[in-house]
Amino acid sequence: MNRSTGSSAARGRVMVVGSLNLDRLWRVPRLPAAGETLHATGMSVEFGGKGANQAVAAARHGAEVAMVGAVGKDADGMAYLAHLRAEGVDTSHIKTSEGVATGAALICVDDRGENQIVVAAGANGGVSAAAVERAVGALAPDSRVLLAGLEVPAEAAVAALRAAAAAGLRTLFNPSPVAAHFPWGAVRIGVVIVNERECAQIFVTPDAAAAARRGVDHLVVTRGAAPTLWVSPDGNREFPAHPVRPVDTVGAGDTFAGTLAARLAEGAGLPEAIAVANVAAALSTRGPGAQGPIPRRAEVEALVSRG
Repeated sequence: MNRSTGSSAARGRVMVVGSLNLDRLWRVPRLPAAGETLHATGMSVEFGGKGANQAVAAARHGAEVAMVGAVGKDADGMAYLAHLRAEGVDTSHIKTSEGVATGAALICVDDRGENQIVVAAGANGGVSAAAVERAVGALAPDSRVLLAGLEVPAEAAVAALRAAAAAGLRTLFNPSPVAAHFPWGAVRIGVVIVNERECAQIFVTPDAAAAARRGVDHLVVTRGAAPTLWVSPDGNREFPAHPVRPVDTVGAGDTFAGTLAARLAEGAGLPEAIAVANVAAALSTRGPGAQGPIPRRAEVEALVSRG
């Protein structure tokens, strides 16, 4: 597969199990209230979906990336596969599904960069546990990290995490959007990445005991402009966010997760990976859309090196 450009650091291989969506992005002066109609100031169609956003972020940070998921056998799906290949992402384990549309998201972004998102799963809803297990089995020998999300069925995410752990891969999980009936504890998870709201919904409080009860070794909580929190059995540690004036926060969390996965795959420790991912996530908010503003490794490292 093609490799992204990056530094001379050894590139690890990351496997991403997750969603691929076409995002319909609407710019609004403020987010609408219930029952309210607003006039948009602009609109665009962008490549998105949390899984694919994470895959692109990891690839732009220099990792070799394989994506596992599904698109419809439609024009949107074919365009998406071509786009990912151009980004250097291995698409051989993305299923093209007959009779179902590629996933889609309707996103409103206001003048402060805040957003509201509605997602239609489409082909993402047909990602099966069996298909994921086969893909992980095929990709695991050359991979170091698996990153899974929840815009695909929960059973597929569980199957991915279980198969990857059995193969000796480091497992990362971004349980977004939160699934009320996700079987926490059914599989041991190395690192869970959540934002503050998701943390409160799943863990109530960000502490090692709460994480351990759900089978999680390390918990990473992103908090916007506030410091990112790392919760481990050895205690809590904060990592300052990189200061930036956001234009659009869509995809910032995915950039963080993909960059974190890329850094861990090449052998970095969690502290280094979190610090670098903070910078990448901040840079991704400087332009509209989920994938377009995702920074490349050289830009991230230039800021990291300045301290």
